[in-house]
Amino acid sequence: MYIIVGLGNPTKQYQGTRHNVGFEVIDAIADKYNISVDMRKHRAYCGKGVIAGQTVILAKPQTYMNLSGETVRSLVDYYKIDEEQLIIIYDDVSLDVGQLRIRQKGSAGGHNGVRSIIAHLDTIDFPRIKIGVGQKPAGLDLSRYVLERFTKSEQQLMWEGYVRTIEAVEKIVQGEIERAMNVFNKKVEAKE
Repeated sequence: MYIIVGLGNPTKQYQGTRHNVGFEVIDAIADKYNISVDMRKHRAYCGKGVIAGQTVILAKPQTYMNLSGETVRSLVDYYKIDEEQLIIIYDDVSLDVGQLRIRQKGSAGGHNGVRSIIAHLDTIDFPRIKIGVGQKPAGLDLSRYVLERFTKSEQQLMWEGYVRTIEAVEKIVQGEIERAMNVFNKKVEAKE
């Protein structure tokens, strides 16, 4: 079993913002695999299904980003999984729009949601998929930037990133995280 958690903020005002790409990916995975993410459990919206022959729990924490660790800890404890069976999906301002970076472990890198998860699990050893949302323009506050919506051209790049993220998740749940990193950590050139 794998638990796949997309990070974001609840309520409509945050839908479509750079900081909510984790929620967007969970919705895309749910659509592809016909998984209803509508059960309220563990302070999250959750759904159970199968991806590539593996049982998965999809989760969108409803605690707000900075408290995501509360939900993740509850899920990990309830389903009694190892941290290696946890996949966290979230936004990264150090990557170009739609680019992926998969890691088996690592620091929070300044991301408050991941910082909360590390604090609650007391480990950095869990897989994560970072999706680039672009670097903030000079002079703009980071907290304001990540709550902005994507431009039309960025939306297309993000959708392509979501498709690649789903493919990466499929590989990871099949036990092929190294292969996923080799395939998806490469920079994807924008199409003309």
